[in-house]
Amino acid sequence: MLSNIGALIAVVEAGSFARAAEALGLSSSGVSRAVARLEEQLGVRLLHRTTRWVTVTPEGQSFYDQVKPMLSGIEDAAATLSSDDHKVKGRLRVCIDPFFSRLLLAPRLQEFTAKHPQLEVELLAKQEFSDLTAEGVDIAIRFGPPTPSSLVARKLLDTRILTVAAPAYLAAHGRPADIAELAGHECVQFLDPATHRKFEWEFHRAGEIVPVPTHGNIMVSDVGTMLGLCISGAGICQVMALGTGDYILRGELIELFPEWNGETFPLYALYQSRRHVAPKVRAFIDFCSELARGPFENLTDAAPRVTK
Repeated sequence: MLSNIGALIAVVEAGSFARAAEALGLSSSGVSRAVARLEEQLGVRLLHRTTRWVTVTPEGQSFYDQVKPMLSGIEDAAATLSSDDHKVKGRLRVCIDPFFSRLLLAPRLQEFTAKHPQLEVELLAKQEFSDLTAEGVDIAIRFGPPTPSSLVARKLLDTRILTVAAPAYLAAHGRPADIAELAGHECVQFLDPATHRKFEWEFHRAGEIVPVPTHGNIMVSDVGTMLGLCISGAGICQVMALGTGDYILRGELIELFPEWNGETFPLYALYQSRRHVAPKVRAFIDFCSELARGPFENLTDAAPRVTK
């Protein structure tokens, strides 16, 4: 059963059967059969499958949440026994998303280094990377679904996508009554730095997904810059709940369509191998995972969606 559980965890964390199979060194059909065997053993459906989507059922999400820490503990114990030197030490080179670095990591990184005094941490704050090995990077922390590769992808959180505007913008241009009225408003656009493509706006509610064409004279590729533009009244923005909650609570930003906030955006840790993970890499991933579960959990309560 343990291997079947590992297959389920890999599907949830990698984002698809294909990427899970690549991470595990198996075929997609082999991973699918392993999950099916686990469902048969448990007598409950863990994943919903259609021709286009694979979604985690509530039972599957509950099972994942319970067994993941246990499996991580088993892996940690095995790594400790099989390693001659399991101390967290040396140099750790991290390619990290600038927004996550400023918002969550920087205020608490000293806790991590104090706990591991033999470790030197080097942070490369950028939104994209080309090759971990070529750049000498141990781990990457970045937002967005990972592209298919040989890297292991561990999901740290899902944060909801909110549509917001500053009171000054709404006072000058009016508040859109529904999502269709966004066509008549200035909407700050976001350019994905990894794909160099503009993010198209869409709205999610109870399984319903509605794409909405928008336009604007400003396009940015940095989340922090977009948030600053929105607060200044430059236009309407779609932003992550992570890092936005305080502005909403203080009234500096107003959420426009709270009934359409079902879309989520993931944060992943990407590293080289599921086997023989260096203690310094595992320690840093666990620390980032702890940060992600911290004071922002009320803003990241949506269940992860897994796409095929």
